[in-house]
Amino acid sequence: MEERERRQGQDELAERFEAHRAQLRAVAYRMLGSLAEADDAVQEAWLRLSRADGAEVENLAAWLRTVVSRVCLDMLRSRTSRREDPVGQRVPDRPWGAGAERAGSDPEGEAVLVDSVGRAMLVVLDTLAPAERVAFVLHDMFAVPFDRIAPLVGRSPVTTKKLASRARQRVRGTTEIPGAELDRHRVVVDAFLAASRGGDLDALLAVLAPDVVRRADPQALPGGAATEVRGARAVARETVHFGRRSRFAETALVNGAVGVVVAPYGRLLYALTCTVEGDRITAFEVFADPERLRGLDLAVLGPPADGPAR
Repeated sequence: MEERERRQGQDELAERFEAHRAQLRAVAYRMLGSLAEADDAVQEAWLRLSRADGAEVENLAAWLRTVVSRVCLDMLRSRTSRREDPVGQRVPDRPWGAGAERAGSDPEGEAVLVDSVGRAMLVVLDTLAPAERVAFVLHDMFAVPFDRIAPLVGRSPVTTKKLASRARQRVRGTTEIPGAELDRHRVVVDAFLAASRGGDLDALLAVLAPDVVRRADPQALPGGAATEVRGARAVARETVHFGRRSRFAETALVNGAVGVVVAPYGRLLYALTCTVEGDRITAFEVFADPERLRGLDLAVLGPPADGPAR
């Protein structure tokens, strides 16, 4: 009888846990930027709950979120101590989810999560210190009060608020370009990306200046390809040929101007700086060298000045 009651209690606890799994996964993914690691963190939360007395947990959602956050913070600190750096990692051209991340992950689930967070956001989150990232994610993305975050990061509520504020400044970035001009540049770069994704040569020619110049690090090119190409037709043809990469591209602030990050899994692979004059791109440069990528000032491109984000 006791064994049956114990099993029934575990089954009920498992059901209660499953009701929170999706939310825990969302929290962990934003903290870690890896679906495989996020699932590991969620599984660890279940193991700790199964060893605890679930009946004594008054607020299960808050308890689980706290446990997952602590596990994620430990994982982020471990990454830092190992000097793990995802910038410029090569990801093979095969179904995403089978490459840079652990085999057996969920490519469709990861794609949904990446879209829900944003590639640029994930790239910028990867630049934050562990405590900054945890404070920002919990407060700005999940509205957790600072007095509840403070014990997790081992700081006072006031210091925790400062951590989130620093992270927010990094995420938003700065630019000296007027809002209206920034929006106009965004429209041009968005049109370039749309044409690249669709392999639309005519649309690319419409958005590229006749004398456009494309420069690129050798790491972004196949062997023997020129690091500099000039002329709209040559650049457009090349862009169509390599258009599959644009599936993983998103506009972002790059060195304070509208640019592009290419980030499968939300891990930065390439970045583009774009020069826009009028309604056309006159030049762009593809950064792929890890050292050069680390030297870029990357931030999330905010909502347009005249309306909500697209």
